[in-house]
Amino acid sequence: MSSNTPVAQDDHLYRHKGSFFLKKWTTPEFIDSLQDFKIRDDDIFLITYPKSGTIWTQQVLSLICSDGHRNGTENINTSDRVPFIEFPQSCDVTDYNNRCSPRLFASHLPNEFVPQGLKNKKAKVIYVMRNPKDVVKSFYHFQAMVVDAQKSPDFNHFFEKFLNGHVYPGRWFDHIKGWYMNKDDYNILLIKYEDMIKDLHSVVIQICAFLGMELNEEAIDIVIRKASFNEMKMDPLANKKDFSGGTLDLNLGTFVRKGAVGDWKNIMTVAQSETFDKIYQEEMEGLSLDFTWDATEWIENK
Repeated sequence: MSSNTPVAQDDHLYRHKGSFFLKKWTTPEFIDSLQDFKIRDDDIFLITYPKSGTIWTQQVLSLICSDGHRNGTENINTSDRVPFIEFPQSCDVTDYNNRCSPRLFASHLPNEFVPQGLKNKKAKVIYVMRNPKDVVKSFYHFQAMVVDAQKSPDFNHFFEKFLNGHVYPGRWFDHIKGWYMNKDDYNILLIKYEDMIKDLHSVVIQICAFLGMELNEEAIDIVIRKASFNEMKMDPLANKKDFSGGTLDLNLGTFVRKGAVGDWKNIMTVAQSETFDKIYQEEMEGLSLDFTWDATEWIENK
């Protein structure tokens, strides 16, 4: 189900097999070729719907997996540390086969587009999900920074686009249901963005255990400190200051913004919230997923 208001497709997107992709960054042929991408047993894939904590978790993963990053001896851009597999031109290291193990990859791909080799259940997948009301607000602010994107004149316009799936890579509901309902096909760890906000220490330990990475408490503390929002806002390599190609206008905002839980209340009207709730209940019926919609829930549930 989607909203009844028709919204035109953005010119910077193209539709391929029911999903939307960015014309500037990839082609249908390359997307299809990823089905046969050779997976190594120790590959690590970070999968998210956009604006669900991708950059944050990229930072966490690269800090966990790299002594040099933790010790400040590496000067490598985020997009090179954990490149998007569907955007080969977005990083300086495009020959994935020559990357050292364990290779780290990020992706916004829906379940049906990822390499089939991931289903061998040896390579690891980390799927981060965020409550969709905060996603739509964060996405709205982000699209204003994208140079080639069709700008929404107001939040309501973007709200309708989001509900109709006229954004990259499509509908949030389809993305999360596709991954959640097929989770048994993968060696996968499901993480909630809100849990990272509430207790990053516990989530870092959970990720380390899943990856089989043994870090001492001092190293874990460094990961947490360097992955904090304040640190990332000051770090040009974590906050997309390295991003080139005229894709983002960073004069209009920062890639790492607030990270708040429940910030959707500051922009979404009561009517919009009710519309969203109705669609959410219909789409997510039968799935054992629950989200924290407001940080006050943590206080109330104590």
